[in-house]
Amino acid sequence: MKKILLIFSIVIICSAFTTLHYYPIDGYSHTGIKRLKRLELIKSGELKDVSKLPAGAMKSYLDIKLNLLPKENDSVECYLKVNDKFQKDINNLFRGLDKSYSLAVLDISDINHVRYAQRNEKAGYQPGSVGKLAVLTGLFTQLAKIYPNDFEKRLDLLRNKSVKSGVWGLTDEHTIPIYNIETQKLVKRQVIASDVFTLFEWADHMLSVSNNGAASIVWREVLLMEAFGDKYPNLTQEETDAYFKNTPRKELTDIGNDVVNLPLRNLGITSDEWRLGSFFTKGANTYVGDKGGSIGTTIGLMKFLVQLEQGNVVDPQSSLEMKRLMYMTDRRIRYAQSPALKDAAVYFKSGSLYKCDRSKGEACGKYMGNVQNFMNSVAIVEHPNNCNYMVVLMTNVLRKNSATDHMMLAASIDKIIQNTLN
Repeated sequence: MKKILLIFSIVIICSAFTTLHYYPIDGYSHTGIKRLKRLELIKSGELKDVSKLPAGAMKSYLDIKLNLLPKENDSVECYLKVNDKFQKDINNLFRGLDKSYSLAVLDISDINHVRYAQRNEKAGYQPGSVGKLAVLTGLFTQLAKIYPNDFEKRLDLLRNKSVKSGVWGLTDEHTIPIYNIETQKLVKRQVIASDVFTLFEWADHMLSVSNNGAASIVWREVLLMEAFGDKYPNLTQEETDAYFKNTPRKELTDIGNDVVNLPLRNLGITSDEWRLGSFFTKGANTYVGDKGGSIGTTIGLMKFLVQLEQGNVVDPQSSLEMKRLMYMTDRRIRYAQSPALKDAAVYFKSGSLYKCDRSKGEACGKYMGNVQNFMNSVAIVEHPNNCNYMVVLMTNVLRKNSATDHMMLAASIDKIIQNTLN
């Protein structure tokens, strides 16, 4: 009988990420990210494509600004004071719903009179791919250590340092876009061990299509930057291989954990508010272990967004470059897919993790887990009418399509903020 129950108690765990694309379309010359050249050609009409870019995806990389830069010396806490009227309006959206919804929303349309509201802001969730923003923060932190007084050299390293995937990029089923500029051919496939891309391209793969292999590779390079310091730019593949072969696993695990978590602590984000405990691929576990587990809260992510907009994540230039990497320039999904946001610029990261137990006989599927159904959306929204705000939405609502749920909540939140401006 136990064997029968075991057979029928098959549990399926899926970490689901859908194709989407980031970084401003005209960013090829600035970054060397080849897929952006294709988007430039589509935008100019030189290359035909059936997909239509949303109006909000057409910003130049030079048009992207940090909204709170004039307030860079303000404390984060002064932005997180609840506005009673705004809070009441937000509370009405969740009337009758349980505590499986957590939210932090900050209206910065008028930076001198911001409005904040929250709900279950300290509840912890599995962050999923939202954790890749911690890897991105670690990357720019290390770049600043290598070239503390020269941001252009940091960009040169991102553009010109090419690294190989190896086993670190393996076991992710999600594809990456590979564009050949000479033939103008686009291929989408999984990462393979022999793949070589620049740091900028790996970072783009990590965010634009949320590729787990790319995230582990970027994280690996952040670890190497910490270990080798100013010698990293000239680090060879042979030296890299020798380092991972000869360094004790515990030491590698400790360094790997520190390089993505300590920058968050320096931003005043506690380990209970946001931490990252494991790499994103099984291949990475060949060399490094897990430590401390992963968790995310809406208050922790909101603290990050505020300081990003202030230019305080590393420094103003790094914060701006990170915001550009979050800018959506292709098909939008989940929260960002809301028709209410089609004309808005959206800087976005999403993550999900759902788990199904088929033995329960319940409806269960993609984004509709009946054991776990985590869905996380982190967004900065900028409308043409200067309606600007930041949202962190985290949910774990079982047996409900959380992708649709987030999209509908996006429209409702946007309507509340827009109505107060009119």
